[in-house]
Formats: sequence, C-alpha cells, structure tokens
Amino acid sequence: MAAPRIVNCPTCAKPVEWIPESPYRPFCSERCKLSDLGAWATESYRVPVQEQENDSEGGT
Repeated sequence: MAAPRIVNCPTCAKPVEWIPESPYRPFCSERCKLSDLGAWATESYRVPVQEQENDSEGGT
C-alpha cells in the first residue's frame, strides 16, 4: 500500500495526511478550518481586479 499523500494546511502550513480519516482536510484542525471560514466571511480574501478605462466614445 502506498504512503498517504501529505499536504500543507492552508492556514498554518502544518503537514496533513490526505486520507478519509482526516476529518478537516485539507486543514489540520477545526480551528484552522474555522479561521479560514472567518476570513472568507469577513471578505479578507479578495480576487484582485484591474479597473478598465471606459471608452469615451461609447463604443462596445
């Protein structure tokens, strides 16, 4: 049997085994999972957007 895949927790970077028995994967714990959820809820994570200049001639 192959060794389980190891990933880093997105919140704290601790190694986590990617197996069904890891209930919070890819997070290492419920605390890290909830911390990430809180960051999404408060809009701490954002996709950068570049503003485009409007065409002054009204074209499409």
